[in-house]
Amino acid sequence: MRKQFRPLNEGFTCKNCGRQVEPIVYGGSYRNHCIYCLYSLHVDSDTPGNRMSDCEGLMKPIGVFTRKSGEFVLVHKCEKCGFERYNRIAGDDDFDLVTKLSTVCLNLKY
Repeated sequence: MRKQFRPLNEGFTCKNCGRQVEPIVYGGSYRNHCIYCLYSLHVDSDTPGNRMSDCEGLMKPIGVFTRKSGEFVLVHKCEKCGFERYNRIAGDDDFDLVTKLSTVCLNLKY
């Protein structure tokens, strides 16, 4: 049975760095990664927000790119299965970490 996407603005404890992440205040409507280390969890399958993946591996931030609109987008790769996903940054993400990722060369398919 397919779980329905529900963008919840909830806080969580990061599975990578262990820090408490509060609900988003600005720059987005819900969280999908840690603001401190930028890691995420592999909980969605091919469709963002569907919560259909049983993997639940850590999604490492491996790069960043900028859309034509100027929006920054993180590239996450699952450390468990290799799945890759793009995630918009939030207004309170550690932007120093985001910019450090911009020096990583990626082979992206658009």
